[in-house]
Amino acid sequence: MLERLEQAQEQWGGSHSVIDNWLAERQELLVKYYHLAGCAPYDKKDHALPEQAQIQAFCQILLDYLSAGHFEIYDDLVQQCQKKGPESLKLAQALYPRIAESTNLALDFNDKYAEAKGEGLLDQFDKELSELGEALEQRFELEDELIHNLYANHTDV
Repeated sequence: MLERLEQAQEQWGGSHSVIDNWLAERQELLVKYYHLAGCAPYDKKDHALPEQAQIQAFCQILLDYLSAGHFEIYDDLVQQCQKKGPESLKLAQALYPRIAESTNLALDFNDKYAEAKGEGLLDQFDKELSELGEALEQRFELEDELIHNLYANHTDV
């Protein structure tokens, strides 16, 4: 996911400040995700659950990223696609519901773990974090497809 992010930043970086900020927020989200998941370079030594403060920080950036997408970025991109023609708008309208599918999973994860108390609730944490990671990866691909469509086909954006 980080490699794909780097490609996105190289391809679209500097073209629109809102996209730049959004991709920077995606990077922060991914770093926190990898830290929670114990992925390199943050390998877990003792296979213990992360501290609640780490989970809360991840959930906060997750919500910030989702909110930026839904309430700022997508509307702007769809409006730009609408201006550029029916094919761009059609793609945007097809991608948006697929992107939104991951929102419910992410919101459920936040609701369950942001304020989790007790070990019993955290039994499924690794499994659900992994499922969330897969959903985010698919979401990032769809978001990048939407951005790519706009910038590849319409260089005056």
